[in-house]
Amino acid sequence: MSSTILRAMTRDGSARAYVINSTEMVNKAIEYHQTAPTATALMGRLLTATSVMGTMLPEDGCTMSVSIRGNGLAGTTIAVSDYYGNIKCCITNPMADLPLKPNGKLDVSGIVGGGTLVVSKDVGDEAPFNGAIELVSGEVAEDIASYYAQSEQTPTLCALGVLVDVDHTCKSAGGVFVQLLPFADDEVVSKLEENAKNLSNVSLKFSQGLSNEDILKIALEGIEYDLFDELEVEYKCDCSRERTEKALISVGKKECEDIFAEQKSKGEEEVITLECNFCNAKYRFTKEHVAKLFKK
Repeated sequence: MSSTILRAMTRDGSARAYVINSTEMVNKAIEYHQTAPTATALMGRLLTATSVMGTMLPEDGCTMSVSIRGNGLAGTTIAVSDYYGNIKCCITNPMADLPLKPNGKLDVSGIVGGGTLVVSKDVGDEAPFNGAIELVSGEVAEDIASYYAQSEQTPTLCALGVLVDVDHTCKSAGGVFVQLLPFADDEVVSKLEENAKNLSNVSLKFSQGLSNEDILKIALEGIEYDLFDELEVEYKCDCSRERTEKALISVGKKECEDIFAEQKSKGEEEVITLECNFCNAKYRFTKEHVAKLFKK
């Protein structure tokens, strides 16, 4: 079953709403990064939110990254989305884990610690946008909502959840975004705030068989709305040998020659291997290949 994002808008134009089932994407991220349960919850929440945020970009070709840069066990966690909501992510310490909280929940804020949330948008010809806030909780959803309030002045409800199974795979994952638009009707705002109380444990709702539209009905209960569309999204890394060649060139000719010289002195094969942080793809470059790159 593919991951999907359902998009809708209240009929009076007061708010737009997004519901995402990201279970498949989170399981693909686990497959690549072999994360411990708490790291899975952190990474899964961030990639879920970033996927939705990507679909708010103005046009095809735009990308955005959201990173949580904490001082806890997890280090830095980064998710990158395109205009269609396709995602890739990485985490400094995939084995970051802590005992469960007293309420039985995974201690995501514990492995994050203090730090910042940074949002970067590449919107084509325009100058890249960068926004950063201090983390308010380290639980991701509250931090995303705080970012929108502080940096984009857009009141946002954000609910995120990742349910990790006993075998450390993702049993279910997903999220809900509801954003107020300018001149939102006060009655609609009050109803949305009331409905928000019923959106806790969104991942549990997905595990119980609820669909995106079922959860949307909870978020917008008592409010007339229109469905916009439903997108299929996936974990999709866009790394390539060509991009990796550019990264290697940026290292510099002398640095590459020094690496080869050290390998030769140790009797090792003279080859530079670069690995993608997002999908673990490995790209090998021989001494002859590197020489040709710099000659070009």
